[in-house]
Amino acid sequence: MRQLRVAVVGAGAAGLCAARHILSRPDTFAPPVVYELAEHVGGTWFYEERTGSYDNGLSIHSSMYRNLRTNLPKEVMMFPDFPFDPQLPSFLPHQEVQKYLERYCQSHCITPHIRFSTVVDEVSPVVTEGKGPMTTWEVTSGDKSGSRNTETFDSVFICSGHYSDPHIPSIPGLERFKGKVIHSHSYRHPEPFSGQSVVVLGAGASGLDISLELGRSNAQVTLSHGKPTLPFPLPYGVHQATPVEEIQEDGSLRFQDGSITQAQVLLLCTGYNFSYPFLEPARLGLEVQEHLVTPLYRFLMPPAFPSLFIIGICKIICPFPHFHCQVQFALAVLEGSVALPSRAEMEEEAQGEMARKVERGVQLRHMLKLDKEQWGYAQTLAQTGRFAPLPPVTQSLYEEVWRQRQVHPQNYRQLNYRLVSDTQWEQQELHAGE
Repeated sequence: MRQLRVAVVGAGAAGLCAARHILSRPDTFAPPVVYELAEHVGGTWFYEERTGSYDNGLSIHSSMYRNLRTNLPKEVMMFPDFPFDPQLPSFLPHQEVQKYLERYCQSHCITPHIRFSTVVDEVSPVVTEGKGPMTTWEVTSGDKSGSRNTETFDSVFICSGHYSDPHIPSIPGLERFKGKVIHSHSYRHPEPFSGQSVVVLGAGASGLDISLELGRSNAQVTLSHGKPTLPFPLPYGVHQATPVEEIQEDGSLRFQDGSITQAQVLLLCTGYNFSYPFLEPARLGLEVQEHLVTPLYRFLMPPAFPSLFIIGICKIICPFPHFHCQVQFALAVLEGSVALPSRAEMEEEAQGEMARKVERGVQLRHMLKLDKEQWGYAQTLAQTGRFAPLPPVTQSLYEEVWRQRQVHPQNYRQLNYRLVSDTQWEQQELHAGE
């Protein structure tokens, strides 16, 4: 049987996971071609002190800031078949995650298959009529020497992430703000903001984390968000406010509750847009909006072209185990061990999933948040794709850490955990002096 050729766009965690599993099936798949626009693996985990653009004019991909530590323990975060170094603490500085991904890459001999400093310009389907319509994919790329290249593949895995195109919210009068406006994508460290008044917009993981870090660096922080009031005390110098309604004529910020403040910095922790400049969504039967790509069967593939897989598009997930399941399901589809429904049935299922969320009052920008649904989703992929499901301990420890984070947002990372079995974990002693 002819080996299938697969292109992988991106050599971050999802792309490396895709390459690793493709390489483990040499009877079915030729070695993958992995396209990576940077000169290194790691994707968003590679810390880049620079902001703005690379030397080749492309926007810096990573949103990593200097002091980031993981908000999931390594025992939950790891690829299920590749543990972190057990000597490390549970909550890691980003450098350790980068080292882990480099080790994963080396252990599975992925590097020879990566084309670094190579930008994918276009991914387009080619449909030929034979005994039935057959789809192949043309991938056009350019390297730093300026040469362009088009190759043909049987399948494409899009692993380019969704934390690189900053979402700038529509705030009336934003152009009147007299201070500095930056997005968290370009935030690296707190020292430049010491002694300044900063309004942080958004209290997701990075908004809260950065607010606490700025407060510790002697900034006066207003954390503006639309969530219920945070149920824990914030440190000196950090206080909460309702969402920003508008920037007034004099450059001051007016909040939803009518209060007004002046600030030197407006820091937008407002998330990211989905961006696939190398795809032509309409041609694929897809609609790409800022916060939603639809329809995707099993949050993975366009029903019209089920040999294109967008890995890791969901939010509020345990990322590496999630990629691990999605990739294996996608390869089972390509191998033919998963029989897909018809295009119409896949579209109906994907649209039905969205309709149920609308009925529950889920906002458009939260449609791809899985959260508690991620475990049933991973289980379904494993059952259908006939591969080992995630061990129950992953969900159990993830939920415990989620609880700790709600109660102790400033010090939950001091705890350490150990996996005892596939179903049990234990909490270990605190670090000395904590």
